Formats: sequence, structure tokens, C-alpha cells
Amino acid sequence: MRRLMTAAMFSLMATLALAQTARVSGEVTKIDQAQAKITLKHGPIKNLDMEGMTMAFAVADPAALKKLKVGDKVTFEADRVNGRITVTKIDKAK
Repeated sequence: MRRLMTAAMFSLMATLALAQTARVSGEVTKIDQAQAKITLKHGPIKNLDMEGMTMAFAVADPAALKKLKVGDKVTFEADRVNGRITVTKIDKAK
């Protein structure tokens, strides 16, 4: 029984590790401060099973948009928040 529980725990931990968000590279193509949205040309977003493309995202922290401008290279994380694909973290690329 103990081995079964240990195996189940490791399986759950592996599943959670795969579900975590990963940093994605992108480029800012549009910023909409009023709607708290950003349009990014980005690579694949594995945790969302999404291919690379250009699309608009909601932003979890609208203040982060003030630090960015069109043309900036960024790294970001995105996830589903209340049913919407949302940028949860974003930083200028180094």
C-alpha cells in the first residue's frame, strides 16, 4: 500500500511539473493600456498547447504594460485565468 501511495505521489508531482508555465520569447507588436491587453508575436506556448503566432493577450498586471513599448523583445508566461488566456508574467528580454 505504501509503495502504491508513493508511486501515486510521484505521478502527481510529475503531472504538476508538466502543467507549470514556461517562459516564452516574444516581441511586442501592440499595447492597449485601456483594455489591459498586449499583442505579442511569440513562439510555442507548451503549457497551453499553442503554436507560435501573433495574438492579443489579457494581462494579469496592467502596470507591467507601462514598462514596455512596441518592438520590445520580451519573455513571458501565459496561462488560462478565468477562462481567458492571460499573460501572468512579462519582462524585457536580456
